Amino acid sequence: MLTCPTHLPIDFCTTPVDFRKSFDGLTGVITAVFGSSVLDSHLFLFINKRRDRIKAMWWDRDGMVIACKRLEQGTFEVPRVCDASSGSNASSHVTLDATQLSMLLGGVALAAAKQRRKRLTIVS
Repeated sequence: MLTCPTHLPIDFCTTPVDFRKSFDGLTGVITAVFGSSVLDSHLFLFINKRRDRIKAMWWDRDGMVIACKRLEQGTFEVPRVCDASSGSNASSHVTLDATQLSMLLGGVALAAAKQRRKRLTIVS
């Protein structure tokens, strides 16, 4: 099971990527799509055209790490960011948090999931 710190920014590339790419190819995609460096301590996620595979890439203090998940059935949901003025997909990437990543990998529809407000209870 892949676990990541809750403070780690997770950037998801919503446009399909050629999964024959490895370290150097995905580094170029990170620079072009996200406009950042692979050394920025982010977790970068990529999806293939059929949406049945996700690759994750991150810098781990002394080197690059790539992990891949392949579904035997079904597809991954691609999170969408809509521009309020035009109603179209405004970006080729979206930022997720650790909870959304867990739901995405677990097959939960992000649009249908509702996050409840946390209540602060003071015990005296």
